[in-house]
Amino acid sequence: MKRAKKLIAVALIGVMALAFTACGGGSSNDNGEVNIYMWSEYISSDVISAFEEETGITVNMSYMSTSEEAAAKITSGGGSEYDIVMPCDADMTGLIEGGYLEEMNLDNIPNWENLGDAYKNREFDPDNKYAMPYLMNYVYVVYNKETCPVEITKYEDLLDPQLKGQIASVTGQRNLFPIALVALGYDPNSTDEGEIGEAYEWLQKLMPNIAGLDSDSAETMLINGAASVGFFFDGQAARAFEEMGTDKLAVAKLTDPIQLGVDEMVIPKDAKNKENAEKFLNYILDADNCAANLQGMMEEYGSYYTCPNSAAVEKMPTEYKEAPAIDIPQNMKDNYFLQLDVGDAAKVYDSYWTKLMSEEQ
Repeated sequence: MKRAKKLIAVALIGVMALAFTACGGGSSNDNGEVNIYMWSEYISSDVISAFEEETGITVNMSYMSTSEEAAAKITSGGGSEYDIVMPCDADMTGLIEGGYLEEMNLDNIPNWENLGDAYKNREFDPDNKYAMPYLMNYVYVVYNKETCPVEITKYEDLLDPQLKGQIASVTGQRNLFPIALVALGYDPNSTDEGEIGEAYEWLQKLMPNIAGLDSDSAETMLINGAASVGFFFDGQAARAFEEMGTDKLAVAKLTDPIQLGVDEMVIPKDAKNKENAEKFLNYILDADNCAANLQGMMEEYGSYYTCPNSAAVEKMPTEYKEAPAIDIPQNMKDNYFLQLDVGDAAKVYDSYWTKLMSEEQ
C-alpha cells in the first residue's frame, strides 16, 4: 500500500516537471530563495524539490513548535528572516490590523481560486489579500481500545484519576485552554479573566494525567504504549492509525465541540523575497501540486490532513477520503469551534500558561 502511494505521488510530481520542461524551463537554482517558517513534517519533501526544480528558487525551511511562536516571529520583525510564516487563523485579525503582513498580489497567485468557497473572503480577510489557507486540523481525542481504562465522551472525562500519566497531548495555550473552558461551560474563546483563571485551575487537574506535551509527535507515545489516550491533531491521529490500525485505536465520540484550526500562509511585512513567496503560494495551491503534497505526506509521514483546496481533494483517492482520521463522525465535524482573536486577553492567557508550564518543570 505504501508503495502504491509513493507511485501516485511520484507520478503527479513527474507530470508537473514534464509540463514545465516542455515549456522550456530548467533548474538553474539561480533565481534566489524563499525562507519558510512552519510546522515540521507538514509538507512533502518531494513537492519542495519539484518546486525548486521548476523555478530555480531555493527553499529554506525552519520549524516552529507552537502557533504562538509563529505569531511572535511576525510581530518581532519576521520579514527580516522569513518570506512565508504559518500562523493559525486565530492570530489573523491582530496581525492584519497591526500592519504586520504584506498585501499579496492575487494576479501572481491565480490558483487561490482552487480554495473552497468557505475559505475565501473570510471576515478577517474579505479581499483575500493577507492569508492563504494551507491545511486544516481537527483536534480530538483518540484512545487505545485495549488499554484505556475509562470511557471518554466529554473533556471532563480526561480528569479521571485512572488516566494518571496516560494522555499524550498537543501543547499550546490556545489548544488546551479551550477544552478547559468548554468543560466548564464557557466560551472556548473567552476573554473573561475569571473564566480563564478557572480554566487554568481545570488544567492544573489535568496535568497529572498528561504523559507528555508535544505538538509535533505526541502520537508516538500512543504508538509505543507510553500512553493510552491521545489529544491531538488529525494528522497525528492518522500516523497513530497507520501504525496501530482500527482494531486497537478509535476516535472518542465526544459530545463536546472539537476545535478546528486553519493554518495560514502569510507574508510578513518587509519580507525580502515577496515575489518568490507568491510563486511558492501559487505553486502549492495548484490542484495537482496540492494533491501531490497530500499524497507525499501520506507516504513520508503517514499523515492525512483535512484540506481547504477543493480542486485538490477531488483528485485524491478513496484511501485519503475514507481514512479513519479524516472520516470522523459527521456530528463531530459539525460540532466544532474556531480559534478567534482574543485581543488583550491574550496577555491573560500568556500569564496563566507560563505559570502552568513552570509548575510542570
